[in-house]
Amino acid sequence: MNTQLPVRLSLLPLLLSLLGAGAAQAQSTAAPKGPAPVVAPADAAARGGSAEREIRAQLTPRRYTTVAAEIGAKISRLPVTEGSAFKAGQLLVSFDCTLQQAQLAKAKAELEGAEQSLKTNERLVELNAGGQLEVELARSARGKARAEVGANQAVLSKCNVSAPFAGRVTEQKVREQQYVQPGQALLDIIDDSVLELEFLVPSRWLVWLKAGGPLQVQIDETQKTYPARFTRIGARVDPVSQSVKVAAAIDGRFPELIAGMSGRVIVPNATNN
Repeated sequence: MNTQLPVRLSLLPLLLSLLGAGAAQAQSTAAPKGPAPVVAPADAAARGGSAEREIRAQLTPRRYTTVAAEIGAKISRLPVTEGSAFKAGQLLVSFDCTLQQAQLAKAKAELEGAEQSLKTNERLVELNAGGQLEVELARSARGKARAEVGANQAVLSKCNVSAPFAGRVTEQKVREQQYVQPGQALLDIIDDSVLELEFLVPSRWLVWLKAGGPLQVQIDETQKTYPARFTRIGARVDPVSQSVKVAAAIDGRFPELIAGMSGRVIVPNATNN
């Protein structure tokens, strides 16, 4: 009797199951793939294709400077304070120049004496009672006296500091009755009649960006949007960032705007750029 027959029969279901699994796998592999899932396009703003380009910028005055003392003297008057407005040519600082006035008076007296001496020597030459050398020395002394008068008048003109332009005081660095040295800072002043914005834009914008073009700026402090126009375009492109510096000016006068405020610059023409 063959004892291996029951063993072979018992292995038959296992072989059939293995053959069936292999066929199913082959059928699955050969089946064509279904259509790819439809992916909704990203939002235009997420792709960077929005119709407006926003850039951060800060309001700055067109002109600003630090007024400094040109002489060493005591401040006698300081009619402007921080935040106050002034007109072009208005007095900003006045110094006590009593000493300088005395020096000018002395120089004028010496000039008058030199002129009288020159006249006397010229008269003596006409009368053959004097020499030409005395005349030349007297003329030289008169020239020296005139130079002294001019120098003292120049110093005295520095006793009053006038505004070089209309604007406002941003910082007062000294007080009345304070003695200051030549070159010491007195006031920081700005011309806030025109407020500007300076910022960087991509250099590829140069194909359409022109001076006079419109833009808008939304100021954080006021939560309002203001019109502006490009005023200057930089002369050099930064080779690393591929950007160029531009400047714009607020188009109009808005009393609530002051230098130092910041916001978002919106450039309408920056579509797909």
